[in-house]
Amino acid sequence: MSGSYYLDDFNKERAVLRISFNRPEVRNAFNDEMIEELINLFSSIAKREDVRLVLLEGKGKAFSAGADLNWMKKMKDYSSEENKKDSERLAELFKVMNALPQPLVGLVKGHTLGGGTGILSVCDYVLAEENSKFGFTEVRLGLVPAVISPFVIAKIGESQARAYFLSGEIFKADTALRMGLIHKVVPDEAFDKECEWLISEFLKAAPKASKEAKELVFQVKSLSSSLKSEELTDYTCQTIARIRAGEEGQEGMKALLQKEKAPWVE
Repeated sequence: MSGSYYLDDFNKERAVLRISFNRPEVRNAFNDEMIEELINLFSSIAKREDVRLVLLEGKGKAFSAGADLNWMKKMKDYSSEENKKDSERLAELFKVMNALPQPLVGLVKGHTLGGGTGILSVCDYVLAEENSKFGFTEVRLGLVPAVISPFVIAKIGESQARAYFLSGEIFKADTALRMGLIHKVVPDEAFDKECEWLISEFLKAAPKASKEAKELVFQVKSLSSSLKSEELTDYTCQTIARIRAGEEGQEGMKALLQKEKAPWVE
């Protein structure tokens, strides 16, 4: 079911859900109402067992221009407490998207700026058209990319964040690729074909194993900073032991040994 600010298209047979930001008249900029819709949307997707892969794109000529100007005008008159509450809702959206169990793939055409670029940092994979442009442009408005910073810095590292947060420079797709913000760049005429290939690659993964792999990344990152190496090793060994003994692990190994396709492969 689509919302006021997005469209969704669910391919039941393939278990692929395509979400499209649907405010092309403002380059898919987001406001407080859109943020609430998206929080509810991604919270509901997280509970769905029938969705294996989520695609995220923007309708029109941009992925997302970040914050809506009319929303920003309203913020001018907010108190400090109102501004904080507003920011907490945006932070909640990023947390919900980042924690989505299913793989989240960003499909970028056109400009993506500010918080829109931040959204890419919570995608597991980002495919971009070669003429796309990106930027953390908040400083040019007298602001800073505070809410998105934990996710962006985790994605691109401190050095790149310092360079592009402080300058607000708009950069091209090849630069975004080098810094690790996106994962592949293709020309416009090859975009749809590449997207289809990408879908087929993700659908080769066992559904539960895919979710476990994502959780593994989060846990190892978290535990590596707080646990001794022996405890981290114990956690990772227990995880693979549980997966191997599980249904998907058994089916996957059986398919490999019998030189057959696993049951979840198209």
